Amino acid sequence: MATIAIIGEAVRVAGYGLAGALVLPAENAGEVRTAWRGLGPEVAVVILTPAAAASLGDPGGGPLRVVMPA
Repeated sequence: MATIAIIGEAVRVAGYGLAGALVLPAENAGEVRTAWRGLGPEVAVVILTPAAAASLGDPGGGPLRVVMPA
C-alpha cells in the first residue's frame, strides 16, 4: 500500500499523523534533505510545507510532491 509523507516544520505537520501519514518534522534545510533522502519506496506522495519546499528545491525524480498553501 502506498504511503503519504509530510515534511516540514513540526508545528505545521504534526496533526497529519492522526490521519495515518508518515510525519517527518524538519526545521531546517539539512533536515528537509535528510528526510527526503530517507523516503522509502512505499512513499507515493510527499506534502511539503512552503519552507520545506524552498529548502528542497528540485530534487529530480522521486514521489509526487505537493506544497501546502502558505
